[in-house]
Amino acid sequence: MAAARMERTVVDLASPDGEVAFRANGQVVLFDGYLKVYDQGRDDRQDGEDEDGGRLPQVMQGEAVDKGAVTPDQHFTQAPPRYTEATLVKRMEELGIGRPSTYASVLTTIVDREYVRKDKNRLFPEDKGRLVTAFLSNFFHRYVEYDFTADLEAELDDVSAGDRDYKDVLTRFWRDFSAAVAETADLRIGEVLTKIDDFLSPHLYPLREDGLDPRQCQVCGTGRLHLKTSRSGGAFIGCGNYPECRYTRPISGGEEGNVDGKVLGEDAAGNPISLRSGRFGPYVQRGEATSDQPKPDRASLPKGWAPDTLTLDRALELLSLPRQVGTHPDDGQPVEAAIGRFGPFIKHGATYANLTDVEEVFTIGMNRAVEVLAQKRSRGPRGGHAAAPLALLGPHPDGGEIQVMPGKYGPYVKWEKVNATLPKDIAPEALTLEEALVLIAEKAGKGGKAKKAPARKTATKKAPAKTGAKTTPKAAPAKRVAAKKTATAA
Repeated sequence: MAAARMERTVVDLASPDGEVAFRANGQVVLFDGYLKVYDQGRDDRQDGEDEDGGRLPQVMQGEAVDKGAVTPDQHFTQAPPRYTEATLVKRMEELGIGRPSTYASVLTTIVDREYVRKDKNRLFPEDKGRLVTAFLSNFFHRYVEYDFTADLEAELDDVSAGDRDYKDVLTRFWRDFSAAVAETADLRIGEVLTKIDDFLSPHLYPLREDGLDPRQCQVCGTGRLHLKTSRSGGAFIGCGNYPECRYTRPISGGEEGNVDGKVLGEDAAGNPISLRSGRFGPYVQRGEATSDQPKPDRASLPKGWAPDTLTLDRALELLSLPRQVGTHPDDGQPVEAAIGRFGPFIKHGATYANLTDVEEVFTIGMNRAVEVLAQKRSRGPRGGHAAAPLALLGPHPDGGEIQVMPGKYGPYVKWEKVNATLPKDIAPEALTLEEALVLIAEKAGKGGKAKKAPARKTATKKAPAKTGAKTTPKAAPAKRVAAKKTATAA
């Protein structure tokens, strides 16, 4: 496809008396070319920006123009737009990072490891990505520089072309890298946190509207905020006056930290319902911690719930969990719906079944709950489909169905928790109820280990016989040797 041709142009517009003059800088399109199909710069365009920004119409010197409209606009300097996958690959090409065969895997890795998130086709850094970047930039600075990656890519190209020995490349890399790892391994966790805290301070502690120190604790007013680690391995911002002050918030808590302690309203008993920020994210709380109740009712906000749009009714729904759906029609036991560590679920006795949507926790009825629980049980305890029985022999005298099931080591008879292996000389379809009852009784009476004991005793009895058999041949050669000696003497 033909290339587009543009002409950089500066147009001066002046009033007839020359008192007022304006200048416009832009480009005049002489030939559209591929721009008729695709505008390469549209990925870098800000939301709401005019697609024809910077384009000027074709005008001639001295040509009179008509005034259409006067629009006074004030413009501010804006940050560069976030990378898209296309613009990030283009930037990597400019820096010499990666190769066409590795671009896709790089983009997939940073998204799968939650270093970045995709929103409207743009890539936004996550807290995990910022922490990893801060650690590598402080302790492995040489290996995250653009020129190091580009130079290493060039050396690998030389190895591929046969112009360089790969052992030399690996030896030189490993010598320096292992030394950097050994040096970092001796650091204490406090030293690492301090460096990362200072490196990320503009992001962790944004300027406050009241002009106060952004590191000042908003609860006690005297402590300073620091980056800390939790027992589960995560990181959060906490007050330095711990345990006197227990204020915490997530790393990206510039906005969420402002909602800490926000009162949404009161429940029927008059207890205040507040929205708070903790180390694991925002949550709602009923009342305040007291000596009689040191841990008031709390509930974390599910993923996807925005703290700034949370209402009192939704907070009360969270605090009311687990929700009683009703009683199961088969046994009368209660069925509950709740939100757990791994997401929404329903519970019936010892059976837990996951729900696909958080909203179902508050809306699911008994018919739907019974269906979901039945699907869970049909898949078996490990999530796979339960094996179909080979034969149904009938009820056991003590209750319960007797079945012939397929097994990994052959068919077996199953009744309640008793599993009896089917003898090899009996086909599953030929087994009768009476024979199955005998097998179940033997299995239940003797247990799984009782059958193995006779085998061990039999093996022990056979051992002396084998020993004796081996001793007899040894004695025969001895006699033959003696006979030879006698003949020699004669």
